[in-house]
Amino acid sequence: MVADTKLYELLEVSATATDIEIKKAYRKSALRYHPDKNPSEEAAEKFKEVSSAYEVLSDPQKRDIYDQYGMEGLSGSGGPGGPGGFGGFGDDIFSQFFGGGGAQRPKGPQRGRDIKHEISVSLEELFKGRTTKLALNKQVTCKTCKGLGGKEGAVKKCTACNGVGIKFVTRQMGPMIQRFQTECDVCHGTGTIIDPKGRCKVCLGKKVVNERKILEVHVDPGMKDGQRIVFKGEADQAPDIIPGDVVFVVSEKPHKDFKRVGDDLVYEAEVDLLTAIAGGAFSLKHVSGDWLKITIIPGEIISPGMRKIVEGKGMPIQKFGGYGNLLINFKIKFPENHFTTEENLKKLEEVLPPRKQEVIPEGVHVEECILSEFDSSKYNSNGRGQSYDEDDDEGHGGAEGVQCASQ
Repeated sequence: MVADTKLYELLEVSATATDIEIKKAYRKSALRYHPDKNPSEEAAEKFKEVSSAYEVLSDPQKRDIYDQYGMEGLSGSGGPGGPGGFGGFGDDIFSQFFGGGGAQRPKGPQRGRDIKHEISVSLEELFKGRTTKLALNKQVTCKTCKGLGGKEGAVKKCTACNGVGIKFVTRQMGPMIQRFQTECDVCHGTGTIIDPKGRCKVCLGKKVVNERKILEVHVDPGMKDGQRIVFKGEADQAPDIIPGDVVFVVSEKPHKDFKRVGDDLVYEAEVDLLTAIAGGAFSLKHVSGDWLKITIIPGEIISPGMRKIVEGKGMPIQKFGGYGNLLINFKIKFPENHFTTEENLKKLEEVLPPRKQEVIPEGVHVEECILSEFDSSKYNSNGRGQSYDEDDDEGHGGAEGVQCASQ
């Protein structure tokens, strides 16, 4: 459950919005409230708010902290984000530059990194849903020593770094003094020194051990490419660290017959000329596994490039329920040359609408032309026929095209 939804409300999206939906919402709000478009003070303040909201929600790590702990987690006042979160770096960064306060860790426990995996899913699986069990190898706190690394008396705070695991080193380079942070070379960043005799025999003083865990990943019907399935706190564990999340990102496989556009499906259908002009039917296998029979009503002409729709035969719509639509783009397969007799062609003249009558003014010069097959090898790149044949010294060779004769 999301601790705070204010940032989502500013962008007018739900708490389960995808990265793409958040990006689109921000662009829409930014255009509405940008000072160049809306010079009012209210719009300027609103622009700052939506920009700040987008800064958090577009960053996976900040978004996860916000979802768990709200604004407090980002400001460092009580959550895991610490001073390095949304609200800034506080006094610590100034103390690093100017030497105040010594070496200190950020306030509160730090959050570990997320583990991200891509899960490849077919369009059929996105329609029906899918449950997959995946094995995860991760680090967990050693139960034997409870994350101490050894027996209680054998574990002591590192005096070199005062138990924080980092040191500040100052170097003078000419007139300038450089101050930077580095890992403690005595405890190797752990903040503790463990007596070898009392070291934990299970984790060997590392405080963590490897564990194999089975996660059951549910791909819900209607999920989209890029959508995330999040397992909160299932990433690597370590002492004084809040575990990150395990995130599975849905990757939609290309389909040989269908293309998905939002909640709709697009299908390219090729029908013969007779069906296109006289009606008929064709069938297709839907991603649901069912076969659909699509009927073209006699008398309804299907022209090349026409688009029709079958309502409710698209993808499942998450949150709202129902289904998208099936969009069918038509291609017409024409018969081969000389597919029938001249007698049958004359019968077509009796059935089909009459030809367009061309009117040529009387007394003008008319040339009778015959169409020939187009040969691309005889034409240059701009589509114009070559004026000569390279092997013909007389220059009489030409590209085959329309042949004309004077009348």
